[in-house]
Amino acid sequence: MRNLQLPGRSPVRATEGMVATSHPLATQAAIDILKRGGNAMDAAIAASAVLAVVEPQATGIGGDCFVLYCPSGSEKVLAFNGSGRAPAAATAEWYRERGFTEIPERGPHAVTVPGAVDAWCRLIEDHGRLPMSELLSAAISYAERGYVVADRVARDWANNMPWLSEFADAARILLPDGQAPQAGSIHRQPELGRTLQRIAQHGRAGFYQGAVAEDMVAQLRRLGGVHSLEDFATCCGEYVEPIHSHYRGYDLYQVPPNNQGLTALLMLNILAGFDLSQLSATSAARLHLEVEAARLAYRERDQRIADPGFAQVPVAELLSEHYAEQARKLINPQRVAKALPEPIMEHSDTTYLCVVDNERNAVSFINSIYSEFGSGVMAPASGVMLQNRANCFRLDPEHPNCIAPLKRPMHTIMPAMLMQNARPVAPFGVMGGDYQPMGQVHVLTGIIDFGLDPQEALDAARAFYSDGKLHVENGIPASVREELSRYGHELADQTEPLGGGQLIWIDWEKGTLTGGSDPRKDGCALGY
Repeated sequence: MRNLQLPGRSPVRATEGMVATSHPLATQAAIDILKRGGNAMDAAIAASAVLAVVEPQATGIGGDCFVLYCPSGSEKVLAFNGSGRAPAAATAEWYRERGFTEIPERGPHAVTVPGAVDAWCRLIEDHGRLPMSELLSAAISYAERGYVVADRVARDWANNMPWLSEFADAARILLPDGQAPQAGSIHRQPELGRTLQRIAQHGRAGFYQGAVAEDMVAQLRRLGGVHSLEDFATCCGEYVEPIHSHYRGYDLYQVPPNNQGLTALLMLNILAGFDLSQLSATSAARLHLEVEAARLAYRERDQRIADPGFAQVPVAELLSEHYAEQARKLINPQRVAKALPEPIMEHSDTTYLCVVDNERNAVSFINSIYSEFGSGVMAPASGVMLQNRANCFRLDPEHPNCIAPLKRPMHTIMPAMLMQNARPVAPFGVMGGDYQPMGQVHVLTGIIDFGLDPQEALDAARAFYSDGKLHVENGIPASVREELSRYGHELADQTEPLGGGQLIWIDWEKGTLTGGSDPRKDGCALGY
């Protein structure tokens, strides 16, 4: 139990239903849906839609999503890949002929076709109870009537103001009066509200066909993109077979490649050979082992993960015990390994949420436009900010993640589902672009190896290896920093919070739910 005399908050505990998101308005909208008879999938999509309005720096209907879903009474985890594809005209040769050495971070060439709306519609059709018009009503209201800008959102907004101002249509909507909205101010997005209304009335066709699609494609083409109406009309997500690995009596499920969820499983397999419980939860020794396992896992991610429809990804080999044993031999518990190639790390933003309802349907749901405010390309009439997922592609024709027509890029956003005895124990996720595998493992080992409750595990200070340095949050004590330095880590202060996260723990014996929400975001967990 936490020290009640120190800052912090207790986990949320309830019996009937639980929602945890990165924004209070989204959490409340999802709870309202549950109380009106909706199930966990209904509530998740209602929350995701609200987040697409009130966290415009992190998510939106111009982005992608991935979902893990464990229906009540089922032993099977369902996985849905809602990531969009490159335009049919996008070839590596096209970019190289025009002098590109990499896919730009911003602008039309960074845009893949957004898959989120297609995924929402498919998931509600297959697993929901309520009509889309009811699920989107809260998001529509916040877009049209306005919402109060939250503190973390305002901070991110201000940080991105200089480059946003260079995109005229984005600036018109997102920088009213030429400034980023401040915390406590009211922001409206009427164009987005009208688009959400069209989706509520016409479903998938209201986004991928007709006026909204024409607006998005016209803007992309005007700026030099190669996208077509056909690219949008044919966008279609798919159910995929989840991958999983065993860790100390639990099974962790992830979405398979093109998703980076495999990275977290590699880390856990490596760490399974170390008895972390004999260490302190706040020790340098624990952080060091996690960081070294991450370096090995991220190396494989950067070299191998790609769209399996275009490249061979050796998932079974990477998840084998033989691979874990060999990787483990490269780790010195008291010294940094110097010979590993550097992983490629980028900062991005995302929204993650999870829902468990009174029937114990469990949803792990993540939606994102990748970098903060995505590509910067705002469709002017529909108010859709388009993602910049193509930035994850490579232009090296020998690399499995090289851009190609209708190919999906390697994806950072990754929901997780923890299972035990063929039942869901915890839908959870950690935001933060490349940090996500490291973040998931840090939270999970906090709970399983060190007995932390969901809120304590999310609160715990974090570290991340990037650019040859170990970036540490200011919550890591000086004594731990000193010991990490003695291990050979070159330390750097982490200037921005590392990720964010949500988790709901299901106690089947007691019939209770326990939720936590990361203090690095504005959100909360609520139950009833």
